[in-house]
Amino acid sequence: MNEAVCPVCPHHCRIPVGAYGRCKARKNIAGRIVCANYGKLTSMALDPVEKKPLSFFYPGSMILSVGSFGCNLSCPFCQNHEIARAEETDFQRIYDVPPEELCRIAKEARARGNIGVAFTYNEPLVGYEYVRDTAALVRRAGMKNVLVTNGMAGAVVLEELLPYMDAMNIDLKGFRPEIYQSLGGSLETVKEFIARAASSCHVELTSLIVPRLNDSLEDMREQAEWIAQISPDIPLHITRYFPRYKMREPATDISRMKKLKEIAGRSLQHVCLGNV
Repeated sequence: MNEAVCPVCPHHCRIPVGAYGRCKARKNIAGRIVCANYGKLTSMALDPVEKKPLSFFYPGSMILSVGSFGCNLSCPFCQNHEIARAEETDFQRIYDVPPEELCRIAKEARARGNIGVAFTYNEPLVGYEYVRDTAALVRRAGMKNVLVTNGMAGAVVLEELLPYMDAMNIDLKGFRPEIYQSLGGSLETVKEFIARAASSCHVELTSLIVPRLNDSLEDMREQAEWIAQISPDIPLHITRYFPRYKMREPATDISRMKKLKEIAGRSLQHVCLGNV
């Protein structure tokens, strides 16, 4: 059968020859797991860095933001499901942009205030080889690298990327293991990822607050206290959910958002409300 095990994330998908893992971005070719979305971009935009969101990393700057396809979580409220939950064949057009070309585009965009490249929109870690190779060139060109990620990857992957990363925004989708289990993830993996990343580069965290999933005041207290153990200076973005993808739950109540911010602010220096 020539099955191969993908080592990138805790799923450790056993993938038959010619098939994809659950992320739809890693494929078994001739018994070897490869990054099937390498250099294949579905999205590119010059964004304010605050949209990543990063509020304390070169505020007021622009950054070239790029995305491919695929994700290793299955969030029913996914805000970018058109690319994160899609397969390569779902797109009418995919742009082949090798690392050298993306670095060239980023350098040309300096004239419009660009400071570097943000790997975002889908889950960049499922195609970490492209992120690593491009980020090395961007760093060599004197520009910045930003990773916007769910943090669901093993230590080996993270260590390959850290030498080139200047900043990350990492999703922290809840603070109970069962929340992550319901999304196909691992809370402990994400916590380890956050702690290691914060020791090496600028890190900000985002929690999208979904009613009746992760809006517990007690969970937020525990989450903020845990973050503060790493550093109370790590910014936390508490972001409002709106109905997307498979979820029709009404948008998060703003008064609840404010209460969560108040609780988090007892442990953290920087708590921001988003999408309000």
